[in-house]
Amino acid sequence: MESLAFLMQGFGTALDPMNLAFAAIGVLLGTAVGVLPGIGPALTVALLLPITFKLDPGGSLIMFAGIYYGGMYGGSTTAILLNTPGESASVVTALEGNQMARRGRGGPALATAAIGSFVATLIATMGLAFFAPLLVKVAIQFGPWDYFGLMLIAFVTVSATFGSSPLRGLTSLAIGLWLGLIGIDQLTGQARLAFGVPNLLDGVEVTTLAVGLFAIGEALHVASRHLFNDEKPIAIKGSIWMSRQDWRRSWKPWLRGTAIGFPIGALPAGGAEIPTFLSYTTERKLAEKPEEFGQGAIEGVAGPEAANNASAAGTLVPLLTLGLPTSATAAVMLAGFQQYNLQPGPLLFVQHPDLVWGLVASLFIANVMLLVLNLPLVGLWVRLLKIPLPWLYAGILVFACMGTIAANPSVVELMMLVAFGVLGFIMRRYDYPIAPVVVGLILGPMADSALRRSLQMSLGDPMVLLQHPGSATMIGIAVFALLAPFVFKGLARFRQDED
Repeated sequence: MESLAFLMQGFGTALDPMNLAFAAIGVLLGTAVGVLPGIGPALTVALLLPITFKLDPGGSLIMFAGIYYGGMYGGSTTAILLNTPGESASVVTALEGNQMARRGRGGPALATAAIGSFVATLIATMGLAFFAPLLVKVAIQFGPWDYFGLMLIAFVTVSATFGSSPLRGLTSLAIGLWLGLIGIDQLTGQARLAFGVPNLLDGVEVTTLAVGLFAIGEALHVASRHLFNDEKPIAIKGSIWMSRQDWRRSWKPWLRGTAIGFPIGALPAGGAEIPTFLSYTTERKLAEKPEEFGQGAIEGVAGPEAANNASAAGTLVPLLTLGLPTSATAAVMLAGFQQYNLQPGPLLFVQHPDLVWGLVASLFIANVMLLVLNLPLVGLWVRLLKIPLPWLYAGILVFACMGTIAANPSVVELMMLVAFGVLGFIMRRYDYPIAPVVVGLILGPMADSALRRSLQMSLGDPMVLLQHPGSATMIGIAVFALLAPFVFKGLARFRQDED
């Protein structure tokens, strides 16, 4: 009941006309970038970080969350009509959705994707509202050793999840941790890795790193590959509404997709790709007509889209309660909190309850906005695909540079932006994940502080990390998660040698 009372107060904040405007801008931008292949919510939020640093924190964070939700919705449009997923989480949707469109059932495919996304997001956001306070009550009792163990889990799982191999993920994380060491040490006041450059004494700006890696790096990568897609979207034939049979075949996959997506999205190694594949596999096994799979089965669109959108709400649970990002967009949103000197975690619910609950309430409103926007305006979103890619990415480069200069008018900052852009391009070129770099920069100093506080409180005894059950358990989980991929890979190679 306490959560319900806070949520009602949050609706009072979310229904403020300015916050409604921020939510509307967020869902519009999110849907647009979800439709455009290669431009995801992480890139868009990174671009807007330097622009919004002087705006109201509550309104800006509502807009960022709207972009995240909108990006999850919009990715299904191109997956269905163009067989080109706007988001990696929409890859599974393309398998059945595009086949439905080719058979003249593009309308029902888009409808079940939009309505399933609405249902899943509604249920998952309710889960966020009621489960987050319970997790906060546990997390508020954490000591510095527990936080260090939690950071280790975040480092290992993010490194293992993003990218093609754990070793590459750990390499990306190491770059982020090194960048996090730059600046004045908070405990001793000594300059670290500043190389005599005054601008580096305050450390590396998270916004500069995020914009460089996500925006400039992506633009350079696309330009280097000459990715110009000449495919034309499939025209929507017949009614856009679902028949009674479509409704009967869709409602159970919506609920199952939500049940799969929300808890997996909340896990440190979750993300949106795993639950969508699990949902697709589940629906294929439980389908009334399994022979339709591969030919355009509506269950193969309904379930994965519900799982995709439920995982987005699930991602916000560890982000808001523990300060742990489990996706690239969540990592950039964490940077958004930090630019307003807000640290997501249990104390955020105590110190800024109006902001947190206003954000949660605005997610319900954004969900309704997205349902209204997606189905009637599908023709408008498809027209966005006609924008020439050179114009689009040239605009992103200009916007990224101008935003960074506006936030930090410094030649050194601009040089760092370009350097991070080149680093982002090289990492994409050789298939190194980007998100662990941002996570390392944000969480690295926090892990450093937690470890040193633990050692100070134990008079320098490192065994304090293993003497407390919570931290010992989390360190054990982190070690297992670090070694498991290498062990499984070695076992697989050993079996191949035996065969």
